[in-house]
Amino acid sequence: MLSTIEAVNSVVNNFIWGVPAMICIIGVGLYLSIRTRFLQIRKFPYAMKVTLGRMMKKKEASDGALTPFQAVCTALAATVGTGNVAGVAGAIAIGGPGAVFWMWISALLGMCTKFAEVTLAVHFRETNAQGDLVGGPMYYIKNGLDKKWHFLAYLFAAFGVLAVFGTGNATQVNTITTAIDSALSSFNALPADAVKLVNLIIGVALAIIIALILIGGIKRIGNVTSKLVPFMAIMYIVLALGVIFGLMATSGKKVLQIISRVYVEIMQNTPILLQLCFFYYALAFSGHSIGILPTGIVALGVYTGAYMAEVVRAGIEAVPKGQFEAAVSQGFTYVERMYYIILPQSIKIILPPMVNQIVNLIKNTSCLYIIGGADLISLTYSFVTGENTGGAYAPAYLVSGLLFFVICYPLSKTASVWEIHLKKRDQRVTFQRTEGTVTDNE
Repeated sequence: MLSTIEAVNSVVNNFIWGVPAMICIIGVGLYLSIRTRFLQIRKFPYAMKVTLGRMMKKKEASDGALTPFQAVCTALAATVGTGNVAGVAGAIAIGGPGAVFWMWISALLGMCTKFAEVTLAVHFRETNAQGDLVGGPMYYIKNGLDKKWHFLAYLFAAFGVLAVFGTGNATQVNTITTAIDSALSSFNALPADAVKLVNLIIGVALAIIIALILIGGIKRIGNVTSKLVPFMAIMYIVLALGVIFGLMATSGKKVLQIISRVYVEIMQNTPILLQLCFFYYALAFSGHSIGILPTGIVALGVYTGAYMAEVVRAGIEAVPKGQFEAAVSQGFTYVERMYYIILPQSIKIILPPMVNQIVNLIKNTSCLYIIGGADLISLTYSFVTGENTGGAYAPAYLVSGLLFFVICYPLSKTASVWEIHLKKRDQRVTFQRTEGTVTDNE
């Protein structure tokens, strides 16, 4: 039975990801771009203006569903994921660096396809019995086409179900479980016979969490994404800057090393509060304010990125110099040396202090209170100054501190356990090698 399913799946995949995929992705995007006179290019400044310009406004949604900021966060949460992160890495691994060009082309043409989808969804949307706005392909097929075309709605529903097991939710869940399995296995923390049980637990936990969010409808989805997406953006900035400047510091090129050093020293030797005030108040008085939330994301990302760069640099430099020389002697390029030899060895050194930096990042979010950002401290202050709770400072701040502890302690403990485990493993490997050498000599 399983072999039959795999055979059918292989045939379907080979068909779909051949000519039909090219027609759908490139052909439809090109057709719509020509018909709209490349609207995605002509109206790009306007799109950025109405998106970034309105998303930070503290106003309620006119339809009672989502605020502009929640709408943007929901869109980002649905877009920046498997396709834009794991998908890009997978495409480069399969097709080489040239795949980047075709991803640019598909992205450029896909912008117009997405515009057409959203426009139709909004134009033909309905209000359901609960008073919520609903839209999507099934609605613009029903309301925009004749009855003879309604079978397309059934096809869309069927293909949507199939997509769940391919490029949809199943792929994302599989990516999460694979990443967790890989991390635990790397540190010998996951026995081979426990993998299935751990994966089952992860799947059940994700299903429960997602169900709790979806049951609350679009409003709860908006509330959750508006909290998670900013933190996700900070993490992207931190990791990107950490890797870039960490590699620059170990590149061997004097100019890159100086740039990396200047960035790290400035960020590390000035307080985060000063940087927050600069990004918010200094830019505001100059007439270039970027808003409270972007300020928090940029300032915290840039600040923590400097520390992450030092973590990456220390991890790379901890690899014996002979490993670099051996890779050079074998004709490896710089990218190949880092990917195949250096990073696999340095990652075990980088991970524990990286987790500690994430803990510090979470704690530093409390500094956003100084510029009026929404964080745990600001919520605590709003609670204690409320009409019915005024004066309860001690219990409120104790609870706030407890929440920070509950969030940060497991991460900090994980870093400590990893570090201890890595030391023991290195000692064990060294002992085994030494014992083997002694046996050979005997």
